[in-house]
Amino acid sequence: MQNKYQELTISLDDKFVDLISDFVANIYADGIEIGESQIIVRSESSLEYVKEAVEALAETLGDTLTITCSITEKENNDWVQIYKDSVQPIEAGKFYIHPSWNKPMDSKINIVVDPALAFGSGHHGTTFSCLEAIGDYVQKGNSVLDVGCGSGILALAARKLGAIVDLCDTDPVSVQSTKENFALNHEDYHSIWEGSINKTTKKYDIVIANIIADVLRAISIPLQNGVRDGGILIISGILDKKESIVVDSFRNLKLMTRKQKDEWVTLIYKKEANG
Repeated sequence: MQNKYQELTISLDDKFVDLISDFVANIYADGIEIGESQIIVRSESSLEYVKEAVEALAETLGDTLTITCSITEKENNDWVQIYKDSVQPIEAGKFYIHPSWNKPMDSKINIVVDPALAFGSGHHGTTFSCLEAIGDYVQKGNSVLDVGCGSGILALAARKLGAIVDLCDTDPVSVQSTKENFALNHEDYHSIWEGSINKTTKKYDIVIANIIADVLRAISIPLQNGVRDGGILIISGILDKKESIVVDSFRNLKLMTRKQKDEWVTLIYKKEANG
C-alpha cells in the first residue's frame, strides 16, 4: 500500500449528483463516495483523467450543469472500507439492489451490484423508474433487449423475472461490467455485444433504453424497429425539459405510462400492429 493517495472532490448541484456519479463510475472502477452536493473519488493512481472527463462533460452540458473539481493528495487510510460504508442498498418496485457485502432481502427479488463499475446502481431516478417498469411489464419467457446496458442491472432484473435477455453498449467497460455482474448474480444472458441496437435485426417483446434524450432521439427508428408488433418499449434518461423532443420522435407508438422521479422522465410505449 502506498503512503499517499489522490482525492478528487466534485462539487455540483445536488440534483445531478447521482447522474454524474454514474458517469464517473463508468470510467473509474474503484470507490466513489457520494455526499450532499459532492462526489469524492479516491485512488493511489492519478485521477487527473477523471477530472478532465467530468469537466469536459460539464462543458458539453453548458449552463445545465455547473461543476467544480479539485484534486488533493492525502495520507493513505482504509478508504475502501469508507466507500463500502457509504453505499446504501435500495428498493425499487419488486427489486432489492444491494452490494455484495450487504445481506439480501427475503421479501424482494435480489440483485447484487457492486457500484462504481458502470452506469446503473438503482439510486438514480432513471434506473429506479426503469426497474419499476420492468417489474410491471416483463413476463417469464419474454425476449428483452437492454440498449446501453451500463452495469446490466436492468437486464438482470428482467432475467430474474424469467426473460431471455440480450444486451449491448457502445462502451467496452460497460460490456465487461455487465458480464461480471451477471456472473456475480449467477445469471446468464442470451447475447451481448459492443455497439448499439443497429447491430441486430431481431425483434423483441420488450426493448429498454436508459440513455439520454438526444441519443434516444437519434436512434428512435432502430429502437422502434426492434420492438415486435404488440411489444413494449421502455425509454428513460430524459430530463423533463427535453421530454417534448423525445415524445415527438416516438409519436408512432402508443404511450402507455409516464413515470417521473425528480426531473427525470421514463416513458413506456406499446407498438401496435403496423406501428
